[in-house]
Amino acid sequence: LASPESSVSVSAHNAVVGLAKAPGSTGLWEKFSFGLDPSALQERLFVSEENVDGFLGTAFCPSPCSQSALESQALIEVLDVTEDRIQIRVE
Repeated sequence: LASPESSVSVSAHNAVVGLAKAPGSTGLWEKFSFGLDPSALQERLFVSEENVDGFLGTAFCPSPCSQSALESQALIEVLDVTEDRIQIRVE
């Protein structure tokens, strides 16, 4: 993390933590953990094509699937992610 670029904003009903990667760090973040205590952290995934595909695959087929069920799963593509919306194409 690049500490000078990281920020915290707190209001009565919300808190925002802005994190910045160090200059030599590359690649997308897949997940993050948060919580009040290190022994009780909750994990959240960042929105990415792989994470959306994995989530929907689990939602459509929660138990071990047959090969034919896996082959017939929808193709998921994350087209655009902004603060206001996410655009996903499903085939």
